[in-house]
Amino acid sequence: MSNSVKIRGLLVVACLVFAITVLTPTLMGKKTPAWLADTFNPISLGLDLQGGMHLVLGVEVEKAYEARIDNLVDQTTVLLKEKDIVFKRVNKKDQDRLSVVVYDQETAGQVQSLMEETFYDMEAEALPLQGGYTEIFFQLSDRETREIKDYAIRQALETLRNRVDEMGLTEPTLQIQSDNRILVQLPGVKDPDRALKLLGETALLEFKMVAENVNLEEAQQGKLPPGTQLLYMVDKTPGAPKVPIVVFSRTSLTGDLLSDAQFRIDTRFNDPYVSLDFNKIGAKRFEQLTGSNTGKRMAIVLDGKVYSAPTINEKIRGGKAMISGSFTPQEATDLAIVLRAGSLPAPVKILENRTVGASLGADSINQGIRSVMIGGILVVVAIAIYYQLSGLVAVTALVLNLVFISAMLALFGATLTLPGIAGIVLTVGMAVDANVLIFERIREELRLGKSSRMAVETGFGKAFLTIIDANLTTLIAALVLFQFGTGPVKGFAVTLSIGILASLFTAVFVSRMVFDLVLERKAVKRLSI
Repeated sequence: MSNSVKIRGLLVVACLVFAITVLTPTLMGKKTPAWLADTFNPISLGLDLQGGMHLVLGVEVEKAYEARIDNLVDQTTVLLKEKDIVFKRVNKKDQDRLSVVVYDQETAGQVQSLMEETFYDMEAEALPLQGGYTEIFFQLSDRETREIKDYAIRQALETLRNRVDEMGLTEPTLQIQSDNRILVQLPGVKDPDRALKLLGETALLEFKMVAENVNLEEAQQGKLPPGTQLLYMVDKTPGAPKVPIVVFSRTSLTGDLLSDAQFRIDTRFNDPYVSLDFNKIGAKRFEQLTGSNTGKRMAIVLDGKVYSAPTINEKIRGGKAMISGSFTPQEATDLAIVLRAGSLPAPVKILENRTVGASLGADSINQGIRSVMIGGILVVVAIAIYYQLSGLVAVTALVLNLVFISAMLALFGATLTLPGIAGIVLTVGMAVDANVLIFERIREELRLGKSSRMAVETGFGKAFLTIIDANLTTLIAALVLFQFGTGPVKGFAVTLSIGILASLFTAVFVSRMVFDLVLERKAVKRLSI
């Protein structure tokens, strides 16, 4: 046996051993040795195979725009006070405009100039009012409006992706679609209700100072002092009445300055809570806030609900806080997840919610495997009958092709979907086609009277360029599908691309190695082909 055949044989055996090693976690499941389970992952199954959730979420981008106007109201109020400009009021008008009321036209000109210098994308319109007042309306430009809405969608996608990653799911799909929609597919999710809660929670964390000495009965009737708002304490005791609390509307600190949030257990009372750590800027602001409000109460508000309102006893250094409020361990864990992932820039609403059951997934897997097996058996029988013993070489290459495809899916962490199985079936057909081209070339050379060794060498040589050309064009098409396709199309493209590379290796390299091995071990007068 020549060194060339030995080296090629050892390479094929090494590839086969490695492929089986990679597939061990998939084949053995929980019985896989620990060192292998830590090194290689099993083949990931898509939503259509293992079940899960299919959601379409709509991002309410108008809310992000309104939040931007609210922020501008606060910024404008602070700016005018810093510049010692006298004004009557600053408020939001018609949900999409900022209104500044001043006492004369001269001041209106000052305000307009200051706003143009500070905020570049504001369009102003001044209107006289009765009593000599002037009201100036400021509206964001169309370009700025589009950017705010686009940013809201992109930021919502990243926030949702962070939350899904915290859930520990394998191969989730999150994609932006038209009409401010986001597609979310969660294969293998075990608790759909919890997933919906995690994805839909805005998680806007605010720290607001409590407005003391306010008559709560009058507040509940709508008689609130200017600059305050009525909220309610969270109490999950069944039948417990809502406890009102009045806070200042101005937010002293927000959750976007958090660096971490973790679930903890209070060892004294065995109560779950969420521990908060602020980043450098947040820690400084928290220290200033607590230092200037010692002896006062500060409300911790999440999505408009007050979870706790502790009294500030002293300046708090180090940027640490906590949220408590009758949590279960699961609720505290989920709250920590959404706080770590960040708050959504705008609320999302569920437009479509479909759950793929495990039984449907099992049926899909069984049907897919059945289709591959039936197609494979028919091909094997046809090749064995038509090409006799040489057909067994093609069958060997076909089996190795399936093993290598499966191994590469597991190795690269690709997700196997039902369209992906269709791609494998197509690849099986293409692998057979390559062997057919080679065998027909060999037959042609044998009919010309060449020896078996020369016929094999010439047959592989002439068929090689044809096989490369056919597979290369298909590979380019598969890569285009992968780049621009979504969902099922991308799953099909993944297995088709991997399958093409595997079939090239088995059809050209493995088959040639087997023929050379047979021809070297014994004198073959006539090939069985």
